[in-house]
Amino acid sequence: MKPRSTLAQGLPRSGIREVMDLARQMDDVIVLVVGEPSFTTPAHIIDAAAQAAHAGTTKYTPNSGLPGIRSAVAERYSKKFGRPVTPAEVLVTAGAVNALAAIVAGIAEEGDEILIPDPGWPNYVSMIGLARTVAVRYPLRPEDGYLPDIADIEARITPRTKAIIINNPSNPTGAVFPEETVRDLVALAKKHDLWLIADEIYEDLIFAGEHFPAARFDAERVITISGVSKSYAMTGWRIGWAITNPELVALCGKIQEALVSCPASVSQAAAEAALRGPQDAVEEMRAAYQRRRDLVREIMEPVGLLPTIPQGAFYAMIDLRGAGIASRDLSRMLLEEERVAAAPGSTFGDVAEGMVRISLATADDDLAEGCRRIINFAERHGALPVAGMAAAQV
Repeated sequence: MKPRSTLAQGLPRSGIREVMDLARQMDDVIVLVVGEPSFTTPAHIIDAAAQAAHAGTTKYTPNSGLPGIRSAVAERYSKKFGRPVTPAEVLVTAGAVNALAAIVAGIAEEGDEILIPDPGWPNYVSMIGLARTVAVRYPLRPEDGYLPDIADIEARITPRTKAIIINNPSNPTGAVFPEETVRDLVALAKKHDLWLIADEIYEDLIFAGEHFPAARFDAERVITISGVSKSYAMTGWRIGWAITNPELVALCGKIQEALVSCPASVSQAAAEAALRGPQDAVEEMRAAYQRRRDLVREIMEPVGLLPTIPQGAFYAMIDLRGAGIASRDLSRMLLEEERVAAAPGSTFGDVAEGMVRISLATADDDLAEGCRRIINFAERHGALPVAGMAAAQV
């Protein structure tokens, strides 16, 4: 038998999946590991999908999506960007991950380098590796509020650099970039003639201030990635999009043909209903995540385990570096000793080694109890700072 692909075998296994697999074998686990909304897709979206299916929307669609959803996305981002966006600039995909993978494949040659955040979503590494390009990490440090440092990024740019990926709001840190930071990132990409791939899938989940889309400041080199998964609790429907120039949209449509043919027709109808319908549910979910963020802050900040306060998305990084234990071991031990499933920080990059990520997408009571169990674990393993130990004993 001929050997299997060394490229595929070399892809890193997600630490998140490892923890989930272990958690499924245990009882009474508080699951704080999954990056998935804890809500059901709003009823009017499900109804629209059912009506579309009964009406015959069950066949192949154009590679880049149906006219209706492309128009709905274009209208939404015309308002966000403050400039006209045409349907020809919209590539509809089988989830935002498909949009990212198609864009990487559409812009990069073998051996090119793409800069990615550290800590950052682990799938960036996999999709860049599959395109036979090289992921180069730039640090997002907790002492800087997990915001990018332009000089750090610029120091990593080489003649092989093709693009910079940014994630705003951030998974796993919850950081939201100020306008000045976004403008500086756009200016850096322009200075070095790079693509700026803006992963903005959490754009509607902001707890304070405003989300500044990068494409508001450059219509030419910014590629916006988003979708319905997080804002509308539609992870299983698998609809995302990329917004870029029509030529790149057409090229990535060819890539879609080879990989997925087209996004699911019924899901496209559901996504159009989400964008064009009432937005009350989006605000209700955002408010719930903010309430849970505040709950985590109330419990974890006094004991010194919350290095920064998340400003968006639905995650928080928990600092257990004081234990001196590798984060993959921390996640396993936390699961075994306290029955709490949390993602190991190292799966997101070297900067988050010794930390774990928790998700706010769970019930309030479970989240609070999970935090208290993490404090017990931290106290037992010497991860609480001195002031935190005193607060934990009050």
